[in-house]
Amino acid sequence: QKAWIERTFVKRECVHKFPTKDPARCSCGQLTSQHVAIPAGANSLEEANQLVQIDTPKDKWSVIKHTRTYPTDAYGLIEFQGGGFINKAMYIRVSYDTKPDNLLHLMVKDWQLELPTLLISVHGGLQNFDLQPKLKQVFGKGLIKAAVTTGAWIFTGGVNTGVIRHVGDALKDHSSKSRGKVCAIGIAPWGILENKDDLIGKDVSKPYQTMANPLSKLAVLNNSHSHFILTDNGTCGKYGSEVKLRRLLEKHISLQKINTRKGHSHMVGRKNYKYFWLCVPGLGQGVPLVCMIVEGGPNVISIALESLRDDPPVPVVVCDGSGRASDIISFAHKFSEDGGMINDDVREQLLVTIQKTFNYSKSQSQQILLMVMECMKKRELITVFRMGSEGQQDIEMAILTALLKGTNAAAADQLSLALAWNRVDIARNHIFVYGHNLPVNSLEQAMMDALVLDRVDFVKLLLENGVNIHHFLTIPRLEELYNTKLGPANSLNAVVRDVKKGNLPPDYQITVIDIGLVLECFMGGAYRSNYTRKAFRNLYNNLYGLKRPKALKLLGMEDDEPRSKGKKKPKKKKEEEVEIDVDDPEVCRFKFPFHELMLWAVLMKRQKMALFLWKRGEEAMAKALVACKLYKAMAHECSESELVDDISQDLENNSKEFGQLAYELLDQSYKHDEQVAMKLLTYELVNWSNSTCLKLAVAAKQRDFIAHTCSQMLLTDMWMGCLRMGKNPGLKVILGIVFPPLILLLDFRLKEGASYRTAENKEQGNDKDDDTKSGKVILHKRFEYLYLLKDPNNDATSRKGDEEEGNTNVRKIPIGKRFFEFYNAPFTKFWFNTICYLGYLMLYNYIILVKMERLPCLQEWTVIAYILTLGSEKVRQILMSEPGKLKQKISVWLEEYWNITDLAAICTFLLGLMLRLQHEPYMGYGRVIYCIDIIFWYIRVLDIFGVNKYLGPYVMMIGKMMIDMMYFVVIMLVVLMSFGVARQAILHPDEEPTWRLARNIFYMPYWMIYGEVFADSIDPPCGDHLFDEDGKKLPPCIPGAWLTPAIMACYLLVANILLVNLLIAVFNNTFCEIKSISNQVWKFQRYQLIMTFHDRPILPPPLIIFSHIYILFNRLFRRCARKKQDGELDEKDRGLKLRLNPEELKCLYEFEEQCVEEYFREKEDEQQSSSDERIKVTSERVENMSMRLEEVNERENTMKASLQTVDLRLAQLEEIHGRMAVALEKLAGVDKLELTRSHSRASSACDPSSLLRQGSINSADG
Repeated sequence: QKAWIERTFVKRECVHKFPTKDPARCSCGQLTSQHVAIPAGANSLEEANQLVQIDTPKDKWSVIKHTRTYPTDAYGLIEFQGGGFINKAMYIRVSYDTKPDNLLHLMVKDWQLELPTLLISVHGGLQNFDLQPKLKQVFGKGLIKAAVTTGAWIFTGGVNTGVIRHVGDALKDHSSKSRGKVCAIGIAPWGILENKDDLIGKDVSKPYQTMANPLSKLAVLNNSHSHFILTDNGTCGKYGSEVKLRRLLEKHISLQKINTRKGHSHMVGRKNYKYFWLCVPGLGQGVPLVCMIVEGGPNVISIALESLRDDPPVPVVVCDGSGRASDIISFAHKFSEDGGMINDDVREQLLVTIQKTFNYSKSQSQQILLMVMECMKKRELITVFRMGSEGQQDIEMAILTALLKGTNAAAADQLSLALAWNRVDIARNHIFVYGHNLPVNSLEQAMMDALVLDRVDFVKLLLENGVNIHHFLTIPRLEELYNTKLGPANSLNAVVRDVKKGNLPPDYQITVIDIGLVLECFMGGAYRSNYTRKAFRNLYNNLYGLKRPKALKLLGMEDDEPRSKGKKKPKKKKEEEVEIDVDDPEVCRFKFPFHELMLWAVLMKRQKMALFLWKRGEEAMAKALVACKLYKAMAHECSESELVDDISQDLENNSKEFGQLAYELLDQSYKHDEQVAMKLLTYELVNWSNSTCLKLAVAAKQRDFIAHTCSQMLLTDMWMGCLRMGKNPGLKVILGIVFPPLILLLDFRLKEGASYRTAENKEQGNDKDDDTKSGKVILHKRFEYLYLLKDPNNDATSRKGDEEEGNTNVRKIPIGKRFFEFYNAPFTKFWFNTICYLGYLMLYNYIILVKMERLPCLQEWTVIAYILTLGSEKVRQILMSEPGKLKQKISVWLEEYWNITDLAAICTFLLGLMLRLQHEPYMGYGRVIYCIDIIFWYIRVLDIFGVNKYLGPYVMMIGKMMIDMMYFVVIMLVVLMSFGVARQAILHPDEEPTWRLARNIFYMPYWMIYGEVFADSIDPPCGDHLFDEDGKKLPPCIPGAWLTPAIMACYLLVANILLVNLLIAVFNNTFCEIKSISNQVWKFQRYQLIMTFHDRPILPPPLIIFSHIYILFNRLFRRCARKKQDGELDEKDRGLKLRLNPEELKCLYEFEEQCVEEYFREKEDEQQSSSDERIKVTSERVENMSMRLEEVNERENTMKASLQTVDLRLAQLEEIHGRMAVALEKLAGVDKLELTRSHSRASSACDPSSLLRQGSINSADG
């Protein structure tokens, strides 16, 4: 890359000393003393002298003639010095005539910039000027917001003077408040830079001092820019070399086609993507360019005119109130007409303003006026930002709306631009307005881009403005979404590779069938994705597999999208065999597209998008629980893969968020209607593997959800069956089991109008409204409880009726029904099985505690029968579980801890039984195995404790503590081994190699942990020729034996005090953790217990064999009869599950949607009334008031200054007036004296006495 830069980019240096009026300075602007003496390339001193000195110039100095190009010698990284931190910027010195495509290649490839979606070129005055504080704040914030939100580049002059200084201040303020750095590129002349020699170096990091010399005409670079292009034309101290290059570069960038899918790193994540040159289909627009004018001189007016005359024209944004050129253009824009015509009065006023502003002569001002009038001919491309004017938006809105006006593109292209900028407000206010008709293809393309780029606001806006999600989502589009590389990082490819158990090629395209396998892996258990069902796979293969050409021909390849139609999951078997009916719109679409999109968002780790899609569509509660489970599984996968902990923690937080949503939605539903809320929990979710919300919550281990009052009411009703026990239910049931006639005295919840109907009859079309109102429970032939929606009034009356008519109900219910309902209740089954289990344990105790005969006795045969029938029950549970394949059935069954315990206990007992039936010594071995096996059966009693509210959490604590203790044992083993091996080696140096050595290492150190220190052997007496008290000779001393007590002291200190107390602390932490949620833990465990006994046959082992025989014959009979009804549930569907017809489902969906809307409405109200929101609103109001007060203060100061000026002028006028009055008085006095004198002369000629008076006067004057 370094070689390419030096080969491509060049610098220019003047190689002739061209004389000027100043003999010490060359025409290039450089001092002759600092001029290049021997330019690179001169072979000798004579040749150099010929090149350098020109005595009699015949023409003017020219860049082309008098400069020479050399490979650039200044590029790398600038480190700006001064201030609290060091800013860094990339830079390069290039010739003024460098090709713009090379510069763009450098910026994208070497500087790692992404192609912008907007280019803002800021022009203005180069001399320092002050902006009004309010205007400066609005200008800075608006410019930065426009750049940040759209991923724009900002082009400026680069030096720290004039308007560039104000842009730099805005950039500095932004960088101090945000991590993200705006791409601000300064294009400055190399010759006007102060300290430019400090920047010379190839691919280096150079410190640069930004303190300008006030006596110098040179300028320094602005330290807030991120990149600099320093243009060189061989001159020094002269501007102008950057103008042409900047214009060509802007033009070249504006011709590049932007891709809305690429975006920029701010929008699509942290990763920088490669340079992309292709155009989006239908978007014939290049990178939009806007020229922004702030203050400025006459040259800025010419720049604005050039921009407007360009092809295509560049829209101009003028900042009114900033001074000089911008004020002149905005004044002309305000008073010009549509055709750009300006009336004579305004023209004269403009001419006078230009003369005063620039101190120009009338002829020069006329030329500027002509340029301004030329600009007004395209006034529709000029947007004037006037701060404080009515209806005026922020400056960033002025920039973006000017671009939309300037592009003159169709609404679809404008939408693509808004999407590329990620400005949904622009799209809402200026594109989706009355009169803009967007074609469906454009809307769907925009929707695809918005989903890929993870822009939730755009997805929402498009859904509100005509995108039909049912028509939009197809299988190819869904696969494209799964295969996108944009957006947040995700590990979907790695998961697919693990699920498919093979090495996939790098360019492998994920299919929806792969996604189905991933979903099944993450959901676990018996979950079956619709994508992996046989019918869907057949359809998929017909469309996109071997039969794809035929399918494409049938599809007709409409809209130039050969794979534009998806298939929903078919339900009828005939669709697997017959030709695809592509003309049927219902077959060609997903039934619930928001389900598929939400799953995509979850698997791609796009939480905001997933939350938005969750709000849309049906089955909100089920979707929340599925998302919760998926996130939890993904978090577990990340932790297993030893990825960064933050990723796993983020996924856990996302899971909790969806779990909380499910819980709060259930709470909202329960507040509205208890019975419909129960129905939401138990209705069959055909789209989610025929599961229910209750089962999904258990799979996701959502304790809060299961512990909710609604769930517990449902489970309690199911637990008690039709029994109504009141107080002491356990005692009543035990008495009923021990003495069956007492059953006739128990209360039942069944009323006269109760409907003992099977699901089979329900499907045959009886009146469903009557079923709904008549009772709470419907029983099918497996006697499962399916809870139906009831009218709330009927529910209230039924409860009162249960209390008031209890005695009459007992008399009305048949005796057989009473016995059946009693024994069929899960509560009764639990106590029946518990009593039998305790009896079995007593018999087991008996047979191992007494002498064992050669042949089994009656008690032993009973125990054998119990265990064999229990084993047959376990086999039945496996075979009748939900998964389809036997391997999957076994794996799901083994996920339960107690099932593993039962399997170990049964297998151990059968092994002992086989040995027990043999002759001695095998019979003795069998008896020992019997004795070991009873440990498993006693541990199994802990499961029975789970039903108790107080004992259940303790059982869970034991399980958690066992896991904690396993880790502790590993640590303890290290300490124990270190002491045991050292002790054994020191005390027994002459041991032979036997297996007993291993036992000796552990034996004594292990018991020492519990306080048995073996005091006699700590330091036994020894010595040569010594005797003990009894006169026995002591053994000789072993070398190093004295070390053993010291090592033992250290061992006991670590093991007994440190490690044991550490274990106690860990146990205490586990205890406190579970104790705080003990109620939730018990309620959650209760579900599994209730479902276990709900599905279990009525009779306990060993009598359960009769139930098994009945089930077997029933299955064979039904298989032979082939009369299975459509509405009948399979044995694997046993449990709380309610099948609804379409009308009932529709009502349920509407109810759920209402609850979701109300939930978010309440959340919004709560947020608005929260302290944080109120503080935020108050803060905004205070800020607005502060800004207005500042404006008032500024106006007050202005008025004060004006008043002072008026006072000063009035004082001056008064002074002048006084002087004039005095002067007038003097003039009046002189005139009067002269008049008196003339009159006296006239009278003295007639009166002699006057002569005497005149003489006296004269004497007095004298």
